[in-house]
Amino acid sequence: MRLTLRCRVTLSFGFGLLVVTSVLAFATWNLASGYMLRQREASATRQAEVNVRLVERSLASPGFDELLTGLTTGPDSSILVMSPEGLVTAGRKVEPSQLPAGLVEHPPGKERITVDGLPMLAVARPVAGNAVYVELFGLQQLNRTFAFLSAVLIAGTIGSALLGAALGSWASKRALKPLTELNCAAGRIAGGDLHARLPDQDDPDLAALAAKFNSTAQALEQRALRDARFASDVSHELRSPLTTMVNAGAVLRRRREHLPGTAGTALELLTSEVDRFARMVVDLLEISRADQTDDPAPEEIALDALVRNVIATRVPVPVDLEPAVVLGDRRRLDRVLTNLLDNAERHAGGAVLVSVRTAGSSARLAVEDAGPGVPEGLREEIFERFARGVMAGSRGDDTGSGLGLALVRDHVNRLGGRVWVEDREAGGSRFVVEMVLRSSDG
Repeated sequence: MRLTLRCRVTLSFGFGLLVVTSVLAFATWNLASGYMLRQREASATRQAEVNVRLVERSLASPGFDELLTGLTTGPDSSILVMSPEGLVTAGRKVEPSQLPAGLVEHPPGKERITVDGLPMLAVARPVAGNAVYVELFGLQQLNRTFAFLSAVLIAGTIGSALLGAALGSWASKRALKPLTELNCAAGRIAGGDLHARLPDQDDPDLAALAAKFNSTAQALEQRALRDARFASDVSHELRSPLTTMVNAGAVLRRRREHLPGTAGTALELLTSEVDRFARMVVDLLEISRADQTDDPAPEEIALDALVRNVIATRVPVPVDLEPAVVLGDRRRLDRVLTNLLDNAERHAGGAVLVSVRTAGSSARLAVEDAGPGVPEGLREEIFERFARGVMAGSRGDDTGSGLGLALVRDHVNRLGGRVWVEDREAGGSRFVVEMVLRSSDG
């Protein structure tokens, strides 16, 4: 999966700073550790050379052992004087076999060794009389310093990487904020809110983009309003002649028995098409009114009570209602339920159940039918304007105008909800309207 642009910028900042600080930390470690080790070796060498001169002057004196004990620098240091007369040691007990053979046999020299698990610096110097002086200096303190320095450098490297990532996240958020606003505004326009605009930008590069987007959105809104006004004007002009035609058709339908044969069939076709045309004009008026007017202030609506009121004016339908209060427009919700019931009656023989249920923070209004169902490939298409699903291309009183479900989705979207269709367990379809639940206490 490809990472988002903000994530890539954050990782780039973090990785870049990690590489830079790693190089600096590595160089600092090498320089500092090398310098401290050389200083320690030089100090130990100078100390050993001073001690050798003291040993040479006191090698045969009676207090030689006490002198060696006084020359040791700590509890972990050791001094070994190997001569033909024997071995004399002081400090920490160390066997000559634990020392590198080359260091003892060919002094002078120095070498870092480990004795009994402790790091040591062994310095060997020749002594007059064919003797060898070996002194072991403990490096534990230097190792602790190295460990502390490495911990500080590692922590600094990790901290700088995290700081780089945080800086990258902050910078990318600020840099991508105009794109986020653009995406939000474009999404609102795609959802039907043609009033969405980008805020004014101070940056000269972004000001041109915001101005172009806003002018495009303004032109789109004006065009949509012109189209809506045109549809409204046409629909209004058609209402009067359609009303006359519907009334005349009703009169002729009552005299159907006096028009046998082809004339009667033609009358049925004519009146059914006039009725369908009248419903289409009403739906077009509804759409144009919704497109041209702003939404009224939302109000609290008892969804279960609204369902009862709508069902009371129609053929009785079984209901299963839970108390649910939503925030919205009563006229829109009334039209949503009416259109869903009309759709079930027209295409599936009528609704078999209308339910209101709550689920978490949502309220769901469902209209179920026992019809043939909606193929999965058409479940989005049927909510488009003038889409009639499998009935596309056919004519008749039961085919509808293709605007009822489009109005349902438009109203539901304006109410901040969503609508979809799914299969019903016992066969048929279930149209579900989901809205934010305001209260479930009835």
